[in-house]
Amino acid sequence: MNEASAIQNRQDPEIDFRQLDDIIEGQFGNDKENLIMILQAIQKQYNYLPKPALTYLAAKIKVPVSKIYGVATFYATFSLEPRGRNIVSICLGTACHVRGGDRVRDRICETLNIGDGQTTPDGRFTLETVRCIGCCSLGPVVKINDDMYGRIGSDEVAKVLNQYE
Repeated sequence: MNEASAIQNRQDPEIDFRQLDDIIEGQFGNDKENLIMILQAIQKQYNYLPKPALTYLAAKIKVPVSKIYGVATFYATFSLEPRGRNIVSICLGTACHVRGGDRVRDRICETLNIGDGQTTPDGRFTLETVRCIGCCSLGPVVKINDDMYGRIGSDEVAKVLNQYE
């Protein structure tokens, strides 16, 4: 599969409506009061919120698509764009910034050849800049998925990223 096909496949995932039914009906009983939890489960399944899944969800729980998009765009944890298998969050809050967070971010960008908010063409990484991860005493901090790397130097970036094949 060439790079363009890989990107196209990430943008238009095959939606398994039975899986969506398991999420919407099975886990949350078609209850629109559980919208945020349903969106979290859908994002966990696809690593973002695909438009066909949101349209289907709207019909299933009888909520306007516009309301679902309103919720999905309000919370920064939701993504309407395909994301990489590994989410790299670099903290640029005050403590991390003064300890070299910008240099670490620049090295990540250089190593992955992407900018903030972008995903590598192979779908392996998405880079996100955040304002605080909550580990100020360990700055600069990089979080990859659920793994935290504190007091990371720009010279350690490639070694850390290579762990996520």
